[in-house]
Amino acid sequence: MAIFSKEILSGSTGGLPVLVTATASTGTTIHATGTSSSVLDEIHLFAYNSDTETVSVTIQFGGTTSPDQDVKLSVPAQTGLTYVIPGLLLAGTGSVARTVYAFAGTGSKITISGYVNRIA
Repeated sequence: MAIFSKEILSGSTGGLPVLVTATASTGTTIHATGTSSSVLDEIHLFAYNSDTETVSVTIQFGGTTSPDQDVKLSVPAQTGLTYVIPGLLLAGTGSVARTVYAFAGTGSKITISGYVNRIA
């Protein structure tokens, strides 16, 4: 039987939002899976834009290969929480973790919040 546990994003401090400071690849680390290929992380991410202008955000889901691992969106000014990753699954390779990064058109205006449902 599978075991489910709710986890804080590994890039977060105590569950606080992660400030996206990066403006290009490789982005700010949001979450890294474990190394196991049989443990799944169901990832839920939400974005908030504190700027007075719309800001473009790229989520690098599992790596930095573009466009294969890119999720691109625009987050309206002073809007959030915008659901940006709706429970997509990610696992390690068996020896290496996979990482979710984010970068934005304007640094330090976007925060990413969320959680992981770990399925072992």
